[in-house]
Amino acid sequence: MTTPKNIGPEHHAVDEFSGTRTTGHEWDGIRELDTPLPRWWLYIFYACIAVAVVYWVLMPAWPMLNSYTPGTLGFSDRRNVAAEIQTLQAARKPSFERLNTATYDQIVADPQLAEFARAAGESTFGDNCRTCHGAGGAGAPGYPNLADDVWIWGGTLTDIEHTLRVGVRSTHADTRLSVMPAYGRDQLLSAREIGDVAEYVLTLSAARDRAKPDAAAAARGAAVFQQQCVACHGATGAGDRAFGAPSLTDDVWLYGGSREEVRKQIELGRGGVMPTWEARFDPAMIRALSVYVYGLGGGEPTPVAAPAAAPAPAAATTP
Repeated sequence: MTTPKNIGPEHHAVDEFSGTRTTGHEWDGIRELDTPLPRWWLYIFYACIAVAVVYWVLMPAWPMLNSYTPGTLGFSDRRNVAAEIQTLQAARKPSFERLNTATYDQIVADPQLAEFARAAGESTFGDNCRTCHGAGGAGAPGYPNLADDVWIWGGTLTDIEHTLRVGVRSTHADTRLSVMPAYGRDQLLSAREIGDVAEYVLTLSAARDRAKPDAAAAARGAAVFQQQCVACHGATGAGDRAFGAPSLTDDVWLYGGSREEVRKQIELGRGGVMPTWEARFDPAMIRALSVYVYGLGGGEPTPVAAPAAAPAPAAATTP
């Protein structure tokens, strides 16, 4: 395309097809029509400008160095949200007070209170726990599934509450604490011994038929297991909740149940961290969260009554 040229006002001819004068600009023999904007469009455009000016005066609008123009109406979304939160908290306060003083047996027996606890716990779970444990508590590699019936530290309502309060390997003085040695990284076992123990662990699992462990290696690994692992996992590999030692006899694996993942766990002794929520949530909210987690499908059948008052931090149950 050639550079547009101005053919001058004396050549502002009238287009023979549309009857409209041209602007005097021409591109490759094509002349630009001097078509005015529709009146209705111009009126709307001017009205928008007027509305914008009025909005700038009435509402917060222009950013400044450390603040913004507040507007003559004094409107504030932040203040309105804070007021709505206060109203909601005031409306929920009686239910939270009941939740804080009732035993877990009483909560479970009261459909209205139990439903309130589940609803409040679900909201808190979505904001704070879903990132790690996933939607519905389904978990992920390294993050426990909360919807099954396998619990490292116990799945009663009081067990769940205690775990939420103190966390796991957290900064809390009474945190749940279990440490599996890194047998490979710290050179406590040879590579062959680690491989043998991995094969033996696979024989204990409910997935042994799928894993097809090596019988000879597993026989060698049994002796190493008795020397190194029985103290926590037990002679049969059933685990021990007092130490947070998981059962090795089911087909539930925190980091994966493949031969490679089992061996890697023995080598590295991996262990995650769950924060303590005691400082962030009040006791009633922790109870609501406990009820919600319990109801995800993995809570152990018989609820255990909790003290009527908010419990004080208990002493650590692990060494």
